[in-house]
Amino acid sequence: MNTTKRQIECTIPILSVGSLARSIKFYTGTLGFKLDWGGDEGSTLCSVSRDGCAIMLSEQPMGAPGAWVWIGLEDDSLFHLWRSLGIKVRQEPKNFSWAYEMKFEDTDGNVLWLGTEPRRHMPFEDQNNE
Repeated sequence: MNTTKRQIECTIPILSVGSLARSIKFYTGTLGFKLDWGGDEGSTLCSVSRDGCAIMLSEQPMGAPGAWVWIGLEDDSLFHLWRSLGIKVRQEPKNFSWAYEMKFEDTDGNVLWLGTEPRRHMPFEDQNNE
């Protein structure tokens, strides 16, 4: 019988941004996240979320620009929506054995790596398809 209590409540990535105001506008206005807290005049840190999953944005020296965040999806509708909105595409959709994925960049070069379950009817990019 396992009596160990859960100790980790959640994990939240923190992305380094050049302008908090610009990033809040991009994440809330373009990507469809909501501002949870922060973002007031003088703020250097905030939290944005979508579907109950949060990302912190920070002007403070936390990490380095160009961080990557994995965002697991139920379907690929965000692929199509974000592409149609002109979000910078880092990688077009590819099918791997671990996920059907697509990568976008935010205004600071951070990578939003989106993925769904792999497409079983398509060949996998990570396997020899000869």
